[in-house]
Amino acid sequence: MKTVLFVCIHNSGRSQIAEAFFNHLAKGKARAISAGTEPGKQVQAEVVQVMKEVGIDISRNKPKALTEELLQQANRVITMGCMTEGVCPASFVETQDWALEDPKGKPLEKVRQIRDEIKARVTGLLSELGLQ
Repeated sequence: MKTVLFVCIHNSGRSQIAEAFFNHLAKGKARAISAGTEPGKQVQAEVVQVMKEVGIDISRNKPKALTEELLQQANRVITMGCMTEGVCPASFVETQDWALEDPKGKPLEKVRQIRDEIKARVTGLLSELGLQ
C-alpha cells in the first residue's frame, strides 16, 4: 500500500488537513500520515472546526514528531509550505513542497480557503497516484 507523508513544522494545521483529506478520499487504497519537526501541543482549534464543517473529525488527532521511521515508510513526502517560510524540516529527503499559507492565527474564512486548496491538491495527488 502506498504511503504519503505530509510534513509541516508544527503538524498542527496544514499537514493534519492533508492527512485527513487523503485518508478520507483514498478510501483505504493508500494511506497518509503527517508529522512535524517541532510538533505543537495540539491541532489548531480553527483547523478542527473547518474540517468538521466538511464532515471530517480530527479533534482527536495529536501532532507527531517527524522520525526516520516515518520517512522510511513513505513512498512520497510532501512538505506543506516550508519553502515559503524559509524552513524546510524534511529537506534531507526528496520532497515536493506545496507552497501553502499557515492557517495559524488566521480568520476562519482564510482557514477555509487554505483547507479547500489542500483538498484540491490532495485530490490531484490521488489522481496522479492512480487512486481516483
